[in-house]
This record gives sequence, structure tokens and C-alpha cells, in this order.
Amino acid sequence: MDYVFPAQRQYRLAQITDCHLLPTVDQYYQQIQPAKYLQAIVAQLCLELPDAVILTGDLVQNASAASYQLLAEICQPLACPVFYLPGNHDDLQQLELLNKIAPFQAAKSLRLASWQLLLLNTKGETPSGVFGVEQQHWLQQQLKQSDATAVWLFCHHHPRPIGSSIDNHGQLDAAILWQHIFAEPRIQGIGHGHSHYAYSGQFGKVNIVGCPASSVQFLPTPEWQTIDQGPQWCDWLFNADQTVQWQFRVIDWDLND
Repeated sequence: MDYVFPAQRQYRLAQITDCHLLPTVDQYYQQIQPAKYLQAIVAQLCLELPDAVILTGDLVQNASAASYQLLAEICQPLACPVFYLPGNHDDLQQLELLNKIAPFQAAKSLRLASWQLLLLNTKGETPSGVFGVEQQHWLQQQLKQSDATAVWLFCHHHPRPIGSSIDNHGQLDAAILWQHIFAEPRIQGIGHGHSHYAYSGQFGKVNIVGCPASSVQFLPTPEWQTIDQGPQWCDWLFNADQTVQWQFRVIDWDLND
């Protein structure tokens, strides 16, 4: 089922990813308190009033019910709809329970004027990503039914190697995913989480945008190394004229700690 936004010239969305929440606000992940970082981002978004928020996976660290309850409590002040897709750390059943709580929405197909945004589930049995037959059929069906003139995909796992240790847990079905993308010229790009690293590039004519984590970032090195650079996310502007811009954002945590 599509979530259809009212017609307007421009839509501002915020992408938040890799929150790695633990059951309580005061707990630590990689020497930071991820709940407090997410709270800071949500507080900023409450001031800026985006049209929607998209959570792109690894929302919690240990998939406990208490961690998802904390996620719901932190996001509750947002006045816009919050969409989500799973990462490898997430529990699908716990995620589905969010559908019953405002401001979360279950839709995975978002319609914004001429744009259609499709949220893919790349969670597999391991930390690596998969683009299985069910998701392949879902994407084909969505594209077949859509009269949108521009399409953007979101998923958790990065679709191309980025030269980081996270490449050990990349997208296992990348070749199949790219076959589907290149077969549909309306797809302008794909945004993802998982990399804990902000970057953008192109594969062919398709844009790839890696969203920084709201928790810690990964250094782009062969060895797994994390660094605390404050709470981060990505802002998106989807324009009715089929153009799109994105901007990586960070909160100066020293001023907020």
C-alpha cells in the first residue's frame, strides 16, 4: 500500500540509520550513549519539521523488546510520519509492532508528487545483505504499477564495496540488485545505511548515498575501527521537478553534552 503525500513543490525527508539502541537511555555502545544521540537528532527535527523520517535499519543493537520500546518513546515527539526498514540487527516481529504506535507507518512505498520512494528489506540470516526472490518480485510489481516519473530506493546494506571493513558484510546479491536497477531508467539512485560512513558516488548513472550513523562512524579502513563524531543523519529534498538533493548533518555534541 502506498503512502501518498499531499501535492507540493518540495519534500524534505530525514534519513536516520544505525541507531544501535540498547534497552535503556544510559547504556553505552562503542563508548557513546546511542539513545542520547538519537534524542538530540529528534529534538532538532522537531524544530525543523521535515515531511517524513525514514529509518534505514539497525535501529537497535540486541533486538530486545525494551530497545524497540525505547525507540518508540524517543520518536514519539515527531509530528511527521516515520517509515522504517530492517537492518541485520533488527527483529522483524518487533519492527511490525511499531506499526501500532504513532508516528510509525508500515508503508514501504511512498508517493511524493512525481517521485516514488521504495523501501527494500535486505535483511538476511547473517550480517550480510540479501535481495531475495520475494523482494525482487515486490520491486518489479511496484515499478510495474507505478506511474511515477522518478524513483529512489532505500535499503540497509550498501550495494557496492566502499573499501571498509564493513565490505565483509555487504550485499550478497548485489549483481541481481543492480540488474533490476539498470533495467528501470526511472531509478535515479539508492540510499543506504550499514556503512556508518557518509559518502556519495555513482555506479553507471545511478547515485549511491551512504547515510552516516546516528551513533558512531566506521573509519574507511580494512580493520574495523569506530570513531565518535557526534549524532549524524542525512537530509533529503525531493523536488516535484524530479530533482533531488541530499545533505549530511551533524550535531555539535560538545555543545549539547
